[in-house]
Amino acid sequence: MARSLDIGPLRSFVAVADAGGFQRAADVLHMSQGAVSGHVRRLEGAVGKPLIERRPGRGWRFTVEGERFLHHARRILALHDEALLRFSDDAVETLVIGSTEHAATQLLPHLRQALDQSLPDHRIRFRIDRGTRLREAFSAGRLDIALLLGPASDPRATPVGELELTWYSAPGWMPPGESETMEVVAFDGPCALRDRALETLAQHAIPVTIAAEALQLAGVQAAVRAGLGVALMATLGQAPEGLVAVRDLPSPEPIPLAVWASQVLEPTVRTKVADAVSQVIVTAPRRTSVPVIS
Repeated sequence: MARSLDIGPLRSFVAVADAGGFQRAADVLHMSQGAVSGHVRRLEGAVGKPLIERRPGRGWRFTVEGERFLHHARRILALHDEALLRFSDDAVETLVIGSTEHAATQLLPHLRQALDQSLPDHRIRFRIDRGTRLREAFSAGRLDIALLLGPASDPRATPVGELELTWYSAPGWMPPGESETMEVVAFDGPCALRDRALETLAQHAIPVTIAAEALQLAGVQAAVRAGLGVALMATLGQAPEGLVAVRDLPSPEPIPLAVWASQVLEPTVRTKVADAVSQVIVTAPRRTSVPVIS
């Protein structure tokens, strides 16, 4: 019998990556954690390879095959959703918003609610990707709006605030001694967070080794969870599953967030999106108690 990939399990698999865990994915999808786990097992059966490694007492991480499959899963879902939108009722205008994974994890649930209120005549579709690829898509006209980290002097960009950055490690991680090298987990370059992490440590004369690199946020978190090093993340104080904040490393400067808007987009729409993002940054719920290593 020919194998096939169902959209529901693919969406659950991608949600695990974007949300940073099975329970958080279940919350986003309004499903049970068991249903999300079942979807992942169905995908593993379809592709014939383990996609997620489950480690008792230490959480989970993507396998090498899982990291590769995640890229394909995103492409399939994007084409699926695009096809449905193209052949659906065109009476409602679609606004395509691109977001980095860091912005997506903490901001998009609240941003969607804000945009539903301020832009009721628009259908909102999100595209989650690396910053470099979002810039390419924006330049190619495939995005109406892009939420991008880093300074922006371009007239198409509207600064909307700053995201606080936090160092994270696995529980029990110990910082190196004065003469030892700091092991860091980083995104593949170019990346604003990677640059900020290395710049911050260099300013304090802390020697650094890149212990692991990953293309996606899930890969960075998996490597940190495995104890390979520390990573700098923007999480609005919401510690990723299985990680703890590290407070005794040099504090990095916050990283700016800007809303990039297509020049053909109505100015009022651009203003409403920028205002909504600014408000979400200020009001998004933060955990009052975050596990800390100090």
